[in-house]
Amino acid sequence: MTLATRWPGRAILHCDLDAFYASVEQRDHPEYRGKPVIVGGLAHERGVVAAASYEARAFGVRSAMPLRMAGRLCPDGIFVHGDYQRYGEASDAVMALFLEHTPLVQPISLDEAFLDVTATHHLFGGPVAIAQELKRLCRERLGLVLSVGVASNKLCAKIGSDLQKPDGLVVVRPGTEAAFLAPLPLIRLWGVGPKTRDVLEGWGLRTIGELAAFDPAALEARFGEHGASISERARGIDEGTVEPTEAAKSIGHEHTFDRDTLDAAEVERMVLRLAEGVGKRLRAASVRARTISLKLRVAPFETRTRQRTVAEPTNDDLTVFRVARSLLRAALRDDREHGQVSPVRLVGVQASGLVEGEQLGLFDAARASRLNAALDAVRERFGEGALDRASARDTERRRFSDGPRR
Repeated sequence: MTLATRWPGRAILHCDLDAFYASVEQRDHPEYRGKPVIVGGLAHERGVVAAASYEARAFGVRSAMPLRMAGRLCPDGIFVHGDYQRYGEASDAVMALFLEHTPLVQPISLDEAFLDVTATHHLFGGPVAIAQELKRLCRERLGLVLSVGVASNKLCAKIGSDLQKPDGLVVVRPGTEAAFLAPLPLIRLWGVGPKTRDVLEGWGLRTIGELAAFDPAALEARFGEHGASISERARGIDEGTVEPTEAAKSIGHEHTFDRDTLDAAEVERMVLRLAEGVGKRLRAASVRARTISLKLRVAPFETRTRQRTVAEPTNDDLTVFRVARSLLRAALRDDREHGQVSPVRLVGVQASGLVEGEQLGLFDAARASRLNAALDAVRERFGEGALDRASARDTERRRFSDGPRR
């Protein structure tokens, strides 16, 4: 066994795709490469930045920044709404690569995951070799750039993956955890939020090393169990395990309107679009849903949810749409009855109570299944806007103050 493969104890990787959404856009649109790409919407729209390429970050654009501010900072940027289905597919492909090297994969989000390779790294030349191989495979197979931290625990692996982005590889060998953390600022340490940091800095502590050397009893006296936890982490101690996640418990899509709207027909058309996306994802996952939920966010900033359990679990677009539309109309009718007319800012459709397998129906169910499959195939080839259902075109334009359509 060479020095490169010798790794005593646990071997944990934290893998993080760099500027994920923006990188997928640059991969799929060669004309975007090397240019500032901002995902989340157009520069004049309401909403926030979901992701920014490193070229955009050079202008000061950051995730969660209002799109209009990003437009002022980077007026020549390429602003796109994003294709979250494509991002999900890219994420699935990356997670599949991870699973080729260990069954212990814990996704944290679409673009990052912890891997425990303790029991498998000897098959691949050691944990560092696995990290290098995953970086290569992500670039060559998927056209994406991966940063990786390798350590004996999740804490150091996560911090390591973030230190040399983009395209980073940081290795924290067993026994060097405290030395690795010591020079880093307190903001890097899990559990040290703004309020805790204010107290620690008031005590003259600026680095993780200074926190590690501080009296643990004083920390516990001030913060309780939390004080004991951050003292341990500052010394590189983290016993957290990699926990493979369960299958998704729900599938949903949301849309934030550019402007608050009182146009019920506009909201219904968006509910149809969202329902189509939910149905497609249900079918792709070979699951059906027992419960359909509608989410509304109305001015000034109130969120309302309604849900209904269907008679038979479904993955049919129109069934999801009809239930969600019924919930929407009931919510608007209740508003009118209480003398309220609240413009809508956001609408969402979610399917939950998922069960595996296809519905074993005849005639109508089989026909709907074939139709959905055909629609999926056409949209996959020609884009989401290639086909419209008649209900999207024929919906009457009506104001929220109008009566329900009969």
